[in-house]
Amino acid sequence: MITIPLAKPTKQQAAWQDLELGMFCHFGLNTFHGREWGDGQDSPALFNPESLDAGQWARTAKLAGMKYLMLTAKHHDGFCLWQTETTDYSVKSSPWKNGQGDVVRECAEACRNEGIRFGVYLSPWDRHDPRYPDPKAYDEVYCAQLTELLTRYGPLVEIWFDGAGSEGRQYDWPRIMWLVRKYQPDAMVFNMGAPTVRWVGNEDGVAPYPCWNTAEAARVSMFTNEMTSWLPETPAWVPAECPVPIRGNHWFWHPNDATPLRSLEELTDMYDRSVGHGATLLLNLAPDVRGLLPNEEVRRVVEFGDEIKRRFSNPLAETSGKGDMLTIRLPDDAEVDHVILMEQIEHGERVREYVLEAERDGLWTEIAAGSAIGRKKIDSFPAVRARQLRLRVIRSAEEPNIRAFAAYNANR
Repeated sequence: MITIPLAKPTKQQAAWQDLELGMFCHFGLNTFHGREWGDGQDSPALFNPESLDAGQWARTAKLAGMKYLMLTAKHHDGFCLWQTETTDYSVKSSPWKNGQGDVVRECAEACRNEGIRFGVYLSPWDRHDPRYPDPKAYDEVYCAQLTELLTRYGPLVEIWFDGAGSEGRQYDWPRIMWLVRKYQPDAMVFNMGAPTVRWVGNEDGVAPYPCWNTAEAARVSMFTNEMTSWLPETPAWVPAECPVPIRGNHWFWHPNDATPLRSLEELTDMYDRSVGHGATLLLNLAPDVRGLLPNEEVRRVVEFGDEIKRRFSNPLAETSGKGDMLTIRLPDDAEVDHVILMEQIEHGERVREYVLEAERDGLWTEIAAGSAIGRKKIDSFPAVRARQLRLRVIRSAEEPNIRAFAAYNANR
């Protein structure tokens, strides 16, 4: 056993990590102009999602086993999906509901109705607002927009601060973080300021392994190797989130989009290499110009959720406990191809190296090995028949405290 200071999550961070899966919804003026990044000059007159049904978005997320939904309240083009007092470049200048609509409110209410959590993405970079070139003036605008979102829509699970377009720009992060702490103290903060959640560093939906829950910085965006300058009060425990679109590299809906939908096999592999590496997976589905998620995306994400439930809802055997060795006895002649390990992360990440072994006819054979366990580690391996499985912790910071050690036949 090695002795090192252990970082530990807050109660809110541990609860957020238990959500595991979330849905991102990129929706806005870009949707109606076939763009990924609007330049802030597109006309709001085209924003008119006549069949918008945020309930469909939330129901889809829930059916797919997702526990939270993140909405792009304002993307880089500066168009706001709520009734903001800071700019006319918003839904109030659109024909949708005669300028009286509020997408953020409809989405927040839909999530409450379905019993899932709701969060908002608020781009710091704003390509429309004429005050953006003046940092002091724009900080006033941005903080006012943030305050509106923090105070009008009930509890928020996460505030997403995207670094794209803000490379080299410093915002008033002390003030921004003060507002979040004042109005939404339980919300996670993504990647900027004093974050409680960090970007995994790619848009592939996977986390590197090991993906420790401690970090001192993260990449600002896909477009630079520059690292974030986090505020001094940033906690040592900053778990990773893995955002990825369900359709290639397209975050927004595009008409006649030929970009392939990700296959079920791709999605389940992402799950194993995001959630199964201790991170969370945030899968983007893009509502179309009607304001509805396309049927094929809905079918695929529900299929994905069903497959995860099929694979991991019914363990062959499981246990928990403390110490360097845990053993589970399997049903007679059971075949195993996956093991899920979880630590009691409220006590910190204690395991530093482990092996999994299978016993048959009195002989123990190594079937998998690793370093980090953390919130969750999924090990897959060629199917083996065994009477018992054994977890042996080779190195640890303190006495291992295992929340779950479970065996599965996921490919049966």
